Amino acid sequence: MQMDKSFKVAGITVSRGETRKIELPIVRLYTDTEMAIPVYVHRGKKDGPTIFVCAAIHGDELNGVEIISRLINSKALRSLRGTLIAVPVVNVYGVLQQSRYLPDRRDLNRSFPGSARGSLAARMAHVFLDEVVSKCDYGIDLHTGALHRSNLPQIRANLDDEQTRAMACAFGVPVMLNSTLRDGSLRQAAADLGVRILLYEAGEALRFDELCIRAGVKGVLNVLRHLNMLPPRKSRLGIEPFIARRSGWLRAGDSGIVNHKRHLGDHVKKGEVLATIADLYGNELDKVLADADGIIIGKQNIPLVQEGEAMYHIAYFHEPHEVLENLELLQDTLLPEDNF
Repeated sequence: MQMDKSFKVAGITVSRGETRKIELPIVRLYTDTEMAIPVYVHRGKKDGPTIFVCAAIHGDELNGVEIISRLINSKALRSLRGTLIAVPVVNVYGVLQQSRYLPDRRDLNRSFPGSARGSLAARMAHVFLDEVVSKCDYGIDLHTGALHRSNLPQIRANLDDEQTRAMACAFGVPVMLNSTLRDGSLRQAAADLGVRILLYEAGEALRFDELCIRAGVKGVLNVLRHLNMLPPRKSRLGIEPFIARRSGWLRAGDSGIVNHKRHLGDHVKKGEVLATIADLYGNELDKVLADADGIIIGKQNIPLVQEGEAMYHIAYFHEPHEVLENLELLQDTLLPEDNF
């Protein structure tokens, strides 16, 4: 998508070389309080693609808020070609309540494409899709694990699409999941509009994780460079991403107190004990066993579990040892003094 001389969000024109902070109006609270989605638009002086980066579609997923804060204050954007639309908080209601959901208990990321006359969630989805997503060629949607669950930094996308796969590889985290589209999700709605989109998962709800944040900032900038929206960097040792075509959750066979034996990012082998579950007196009730060789990419954090509850998310790779080596490399490359 080439840049038009007139580019508008919420009726506000942003000219080439201009940066604007825009309040995108959404429906009011029942107290008559006006609510708006904050939108940051940065247009380069030269033509190029248009990309959106958004966070907190789930209101308790906060790592992305900090990623976008660091991104829009990065000196690298001074050389931007095209247009960046950064939305640090989509679900403003959820952030205020520190909740994944909207006040009507709907999941905004299951409410797309929405409608102008539907529920609160549907109206918000409609506005965001119409005013932000539909104006873009590409997108990056920033997420974390759910409450009391952590995710290893990973990209989820339609990796069967060549251009999307190239973007995912450029992002530069070791784990990529070929993820199917879910009805009602932003990713599904974006795909229907022809917008290629990555979903970045990293960290835990209501927590900042510095490694996940730094990996996210670096990853977004890597994608901008891949799309020629930023000048290329001097060559550095890169992260070789590995694609998992299959993943699954291991669930508790009993209710009780958890003693975790293995942790996020660990390589596990089939039959290995990942955790034990005991009663209040310390009597072992159950063992959680790996069902195949893989890498732990998601994990429950609290030491309490109900029978049937998801505990470990395992991604299955042909060469899990190589994935583990690149996870260690990722940690080494995200040093505090690294300047993005």
